Amino acid sequence: MTTGDESKAGLSVPAQEARYFESLAKGVFEIPFCVNCERWHFFPRTCCPHCDSEHLEWRRPSGDATIYSTTTVHKPNGERYAVCLVDLAEGPRMMSTIVQADPDRVRIGQVLRSTIEVRDDGPLLAFTIVGDQA
Repeated sequence: MTTGDESKAGLSVPAQEARYFESLAKGVFEIPFCVNCERWHFFPRTCCPHCDSEHLEWRRPSGDATIYSTTTVHKPNGERYAVCLVDLAEGPRMMSTIVQADPDRVRIGQVLRSTIEVRDDGPLLAFTIVGDQA
């Protein structure tokens, strides 16, 4: 369901996703938390995927995560970057990119910390590798 007036980079997005991107634009990382079953989820939606409750609140997760899976994207201009599935400390798994690290040194199991990157097409949640693991 799209509202037709919410957008990111000129694309129509559902209201729940719009809230996520609006928060990132303000420098805040928050995702839905179900008050009924006390579980976090991502991506944003109108009801909890665990218990079907509509009693949701937007909360700030810790920002801590671990790499579940990773791949390197090779762009035609020679640029390379790591795209990963990350497991947030609170439970949800999400896709993101790893910044400030050589993609060849990104490994499954590495500990991450979230950061919000400001880009021309809008804010992006990214992750950095914690400590000297890279």
